[in-house]
Amino acid sequence: MLWQTKNRLFDFSSRGVVMGILNLTLDSFSDGGQFFDPEVAVAHALRMEAEGAEIIDIGGESTRPGAEPVSEAEELARVIPVIERLAGRLQAVISIDTSKSAVARAAVEAGAGIINDVTALAGDPDMLRVAAESGAGVILLHMQGTPRTMQAAPHYEDVVAEVRDFFRQSAARAIRSGIDPLRIALDPGPGFGKTVEHNVTLLRQLPALQLPKMPDRPMVWAVSRKTFLGKLIDDMALEQRFWPTVALTSLGRELGARVFRVHDVKANVEALRMTEAILNA
Repeated sequence: MLWQTKNRLFDFSSRGVVMGILNLTLDSFSDGGQFFDPEVAVAHALRMEAEGAEIIDIGGESTRPGAEPVSEAEELARVIPVIERLAGRLQAVISIDTSKSAVARAAVEAGAGIINDVTALAGDPDMLRVAAESGAGVILLHMQGTPRTMQAAPHYEDVVAEVRDFFRQSAARAIRSGIDPLRIALDPGPGFGKTVEHNVTLLRQLPALQLPKMPDRPMVWAVSRKTFLGKLIDDMALEQRFWPTVALTSLGRELGARVFRVHDVKANVEALRMTEAILNA
């Protein structure tokens, strides 16, 4: 299983990677404002790489439930200076978490190698072209609705079938636009327009989300600190979601996920490597 990004080819045949989250926002659900200062953001990115992150996912607009959009100019002002400062210092691949084509283009020019778009390249009419021309890896995420509305009343007849069909359509659209299938990764989007039951069903049936005609596309596992973890353990305190996240990293690797998007890098890297030591023994 391979994933081609702009500046690195990941080989997932025996090991997955951790993607460290760097939110340059004021309103993200778990760390809004904590890394808004560029100096603090750069230091945190370097620390996550030292702890084992092989991808750093940088976002300047919150996608938490109910989040308000920010302007293109504001998003650019938040992310580009940090990417430029990190590009020559990180061995890790930089990912830009955005649904705006202008931000994606500028980020790749500044040094990003992955475009992580919660609209699966469909929210901006220019995003498919920009992604195709950039040579970056892309993450196609499933979301029902928008960040402002997605948790209002999520409903599916068959959540696994519907998410798999969304992947099929989104991947086909990307390939028609000139994106090499090798550059595509898939994210079922836990928490993005889904109830606790929907999230659990998707996670339990992760292998069923693979596309029959593209069975080797890496699956992104992004459950870190999410609200449904608190509901499952009956404790909504944010700090109580640390170990449930680590547990699900181990489970996710066993179920076939390869990219683990997390806030707390070190513990999740250790859980991933221990799980792989057993799986590969």
